[in-house]
Amino acid sequence: MPGIIVNPRARIFHGHCWVYSSEIKKTFGNPQPGDVITMKDFKDRPLGSAIYNPNSQIVARRFARRKQDLDADFFRRRISQAAQRREGKGAPGVDPKLCRLVWSESDGIPGLVVDRYGDYLVVQALTLAMDSRLGLIAEVLVELFSPTGIVARNDASVRVAEGLELEVKMLAGGEPEPFRVTSGGLSFLVDLLGGQKTGLYLDQLGNYGAVGEMADGKRVLDCFTNQGGFALACARAGASSVTGVDSSPPALANAAENAEAIGVADKIEWVEANVFDFLKEAESNEERYDLIVLDPPSFTRSKRAVRDAMRGYKEIHLRALKMLEPGGRLATYTCSHHVGRPEFLEMLCGASVDAKRSIRQVEVHTQRADHPIVITVPETEYLKGIVVEVIPSW
Repeated sequence: MPGIIVNPRARIFHGHCWVYSSEIKKTFGNPQPGDVITMKDFKDRPLGSAIYNPNSQIVARRFARRKQDLDADFFRRRISQAAQRREGKGAPGVDPKLCRLVWSESDGIPGLVVDRYGDYLVVQALTLAMDSRLGLIAEVLVELFSPTGIVARNDASVRVAEGLELEVKMLAGGEPEPFRVTSGGLSFLVDLLGGQKTGLYLDQLGNYGAVGEMADGKRVLDCFTNQGGFALACARAGASSVTGVDSSPPALANAAENAEAIGVADKIEWVEANVFDFLKEAESNEERYDLIVLDPPSFTRSKRAVRDAMRGYKEIHLRALKMLEPGGRLATYTCSHHVGRPEFLEMLCGASVDAKRSIRQVEVHTQRADHPIVITVPETEYLKGIVVEVIPSW
């Protein structure tokens, strides 16, 4: 089997599963893009099997510590194991029929994402090796789950780095019409072919309820509301008023329908606006809230843009903290794996100092358990959240 020899100080020796081009000492056997290769260390000792793409910055991604091919038996075994982890005690609070069924490196299948929406599956192939085996993967998914349909949402921008085209297509079954799913007493309209992500932000479903528990009798502002997850949970939990802000008219239309579906439409005001502009104007008008949620899309898709992203994060946090009443709470999130938890907390601390607000931590949030985190692969933890409280009298 062709392969690579890895440099002594490569991250793979510290538990990671990626090998960058700068970490390769030598290539042997003429491996081709999309191939399964063997990896060896500088003393010719085996390091396992990996998928290979020399056209990507991440040249190799290990998926097994022994010799292993990407055949039907491999996919059947790994996907079955992943599905079992989403059931019962393996993923508390997760509905196995509304979840991320396979999460790439976290489930030992680099570049493959499978989300389950009841009788439908949505697949993303984010690496060349997985994309070239989509037919085989679809066959295994049909065998294991007998879905009504399988959608390939291969429109994620990260595919470009692998030299792949962006596309949305059916792998099995007929095209699904938008339909509703429920979670934690909330209802969401799901468009598997044209909605954001694979149809819904599955990673935040648990956090909606956690924030909602803080909302009884409170004036709530939900920024970047999208389909209204936090706003819906807060209204359902008895908030005295809820305002949801987003710049997308289709997202707000969906949010309004979601509110109608659970009987809280009269409790929420939906505002179409750029959140930066909205917060600036609200601050100047001395508007006040008891609970503010900041759940923006990723402000950066590369390490080079992190500094600019942190300036954007700090601006919205500064304004939000100034509008909170004493004892008020801020629930804030970043979904960029390029922004680590320490950097995010440093930004929040800086915003609190500039806002002249003393804050204390109430809760720490992360992605739901169906998006497991491999602690030696920090990129698998992309969603970081924290709830802080403005200390009343300092």
